[in-house]
Amino acid sequence: QVQLVESGGGLVQAGSSLRLSCAASGRSWRTTVMAWFRQAPGKERTFVARITWSDTYTYYTDLVKDRFAISVDNPKNTVYLQMNSLKPEDTAVYYCAAASSLTTNPHEYNYWGQGTQVTVSS
Repeated sequence: QVQLVESGGGLVQAGSSLRLSCAASGRSWRTTVMAWFRQAPGKERTFVARITWSDTYTYYTDLVKDRFAISVDNPKNTVYLQMNSLKPEDTAVYYCAAASSLTTNPHEYNYWGQGTQVTVSS
């Protein structure tokens, strides 16, 4: 059984940085692609960034590509999201997810973590 556990969220001021972590257990072909999504109150869950465990094929939404960086640590089975120059509009619950193919569609992700809250004050 695949389990994803996020950590690292918090309350920060605009312009600050945070690093989110996602510890994955039970890796398989179904977890080839790892991604971060976010969901703001009253809004749909949206794609943020994705990566493969081989650390290739990174892809970002235009909203974050110059500020966020996704990476993997294979020995630790952990995926990170380094978030810099945070803005109030980045406030959301951030979710880690796993899929078997390169996609940005949340419905195609097989496994999800419980989410971690990121709040950016102005």
